[in-house]
Amino acid sequence: MSLSNLEDGGRAQRLMPVIPALWETEEMDHMSPRLRAFLSEPIGEKDVCWVDGVSHELAINLATKGINKAYILLGQFLLMHKNEAEFQRWLICCFGATECEAQQSSHCLKEWCACFL
Repeated sequence: MSLSNLEDGGRAQRLMPVIPALWETEEMDHMSPRLRAFLSEPIGEKDVCWVDGVSHELAINLATKGINKAYILLGQFLLMHKNEAEFQRWLICCFGATECEAQQSSHCLKEWCACFL
């Protein structure tokens, strides 16, 4: 194990095999550019509008209720035990998301979890 792997607890080594394997699948060819960009790196401090499926209007509705960062939206997804149907209903009922927006958003967060958790 290299020094850089020791400094980050081996996190880089664990991530490296997972991400390239995902990029090489045919599924990546069918992803939107926005989803591909979101999955290309950790969430960090990205605004909620970076999540694939979150329109400008939906981002405003989310931010109005305190969900202005992608990691906050991800946290809600995780609190719902990554249940996409429940998360989609929540987005539609509480924030006025369309069915398409809700599906894209939950898929985006599910894929991000598969890459980084």
